[in-house]
Amino acid sequence: MSELKIQTPIEDFDWDAYEKGNVVGEKNHEEVEKIYDQTLTTAKDNEVVTGKVKAITKREVRVDIGMKSDAIIPVSEFRYNPDLKVGDDVEVFIEALEDKNGQLRLSHKKACQTRSWDRVNQALENDEVIKGYVKSRTKGGMIVDIFGIEAFLPGSQIDVRPIRDYDVYVDKTMEFKVVKINQEFKNVVVSHKALIEAELEQQKKEIISKLEKGQVLEGKVKNITPYGVFVDLGGVDGLVHITDLSWGRVSDPREVVELDQDIKVAILDFDDEKKRIALGIKQLMPHPWDALNPDLKVGDHVNGKVVVMADYGAFVEVQPGVEGLIHVSEMSWSQHLRSAQDFLKVGDEVEAVVLTLDRDERKMSLGIKQLKADPWENIEQKYAIGSRHTAKVRNFTNFGVFVEIEEGVDGLIHISDLSWTKKIKHPSEFTTVGSDIEVQVLEIDKGNRRLSLGHKQLEANPWDAFEGQFTVGSIHEGTVIEVMDKGAVIALEGGVEGFATPKHLVKEDGTQAKLNDKLNFKVIEFNKDSKRIILSHSRIAEDAVKGETRVNKAPKKPRNNKPEEEIVAPTIEKTTLGDLSALQALKEQLQKEGK
Repeated sequence: MSELKIQTPIEDFDWDAYEKGNVVGEKNHEEVEKIYDQTLTTAKDNEVVTGKVKAITKREVRVDIGMKSDAIIPVSEFRYNPDLKVGDDVEVFIEALEDKNGQLRLSHKKACQTRSWDRVNQALENDEVIKGYVKSRTKGGMIVDIFGIEAFLPGSQIDVRPIRDYDVYVDKTMEFKVVKINQEFKNVVVSHKALIEAELEQQKKEIISKLEKGQVLEGKVKNITPYGVFVDLGGVDGLVHITDLSWGRVSDPREVVELDQDIKVAILDFDDEKKRIALGIKQLMPHPWDALNPDLKVGDHVNGKVVVMADYGAFVEVQPGVEGLIHVSEMSWSQHLRSAQDFLKVGDEVEAVVLTLDRDERKMSLGIKQLKADPWENIEQKYAIGSRHTAKVRNFTNFGVFVEIEEGVDGLIHISDLSWTKKIKHPSEFTTVGSDIEVQVLEIDKGNRRLSLGHKQLEANPWDAFEGQFTVGSIHEGTVIEVMDKGAVIALEGGVEGFATPKHLVKEDGTQAKLNDKLNFKVIEFNKDSKRIILSHSRIAEDAVKGETRVNKAPKKPRNNKPEEEIVAPTIEKTTLGDLSALQALKEQLQKEGK
């Protein structure tokens, strides 16, 4: 039996506290909590702190940051550091001091990103040159790893020269400058070109200071655009405008040069301030006008290709760099306004006649209508007055119809020469544009290249026959075809039309004649020259009434007591010009007899 250890009682033991469940005195408890709290790290969420690696497994890394418990971090976050071992200090990001499960959550990856973001901002602020790893290619550029952050390298910022193959830069470590940061979206843009430009700036100043107009330099084609070619002159770029590539017309600069081609250029102009250099290639070659055949003269025929079209004409290249203009007026003898595209198109091989030639101004005008005879040279023989032809209606005016007998031969049919009998207000009532019409040549105006034509002249003048048919006093059946304020148009037999005023349209019942009424009309006036027939329906009834009155009543004796044979009986018809002429003749005869 072992001896019992005798414990000395605590003199100041608090039995009351013991009875309440407190083993240690209140004072001792507070001291213990204070000492315990001092052993813990004072940290907050979303902070980066330094921790110590306590253990490493295949999947996890246990890290102590001085809190009540350690945190577990996936080993994948430490892949970049294969030499990591127990006892190493590592930076960690506190995601949560205590999550919903009461666990401490740390992240080494986020700590690196936070530190890296600070370094990236510092690099932008201080304009530092930093190194980055080109991870991959993307649309429009490259993805670069900067301090563990993915940054974007635009294709235009890789080099001062356009890059056609981005893949050669993948898996390479290069120097960069941070040029832009989007703090909201955590986007970083870097540039390698900025480093090169800084080096080239001094070279540009030296090169430009030595430039002279007319100087010939060698360069490399750097870029090709629709408007020209950029040439690298060894640190400074110059532009060869598309018009300075060749003496001939160039639609695409690739027809003359290609990328990376070594070429010779001439300095045309330069700007020290803007550092712009204008270059030329064609200036190194003789002007093609100097090589133009010296025997070429006005009237000669040339062959060429249409290179440019415009509404007013076509430019024809007769030899490389030498062009002539065929104006639209020189494409056809026709005087109708037409576009040059109606005759030619780009690429057409044409033969033309030289109209003007100015070697000093290097201008040439051509014509193709001159290859055909001018139709107006023998117009009197081909289209003699009185000859009949078929023409095509081209256009209308209020006064007539413009027609074309053949290309270059136009004529006008006056509205009065369309029909003998119809009253035509507008030519569109008689024919249509594009239709054929038979014509007769009335007059020839060779100076103005215009023919006066007629259509009605193809038929005999029916008014010669109408003169005997529609005599004054004769009655004919007619139809009202048009009613207006001044009267009505009456259609008569033979296709002729007459006119009746409102007072001559009154029927026996007192009503007015209406449209399409078929009635008898009496001719009260006939004028062959003006092709006018005046009709009356009411006059028929009036004459009938007057006739009955003459039968029932004896004639009154004349007040002047003249012989009966000298008395002129009153007429029931309207006095005509012919009647007036007869009266005048009778008056003159009586005056002679009185003498």
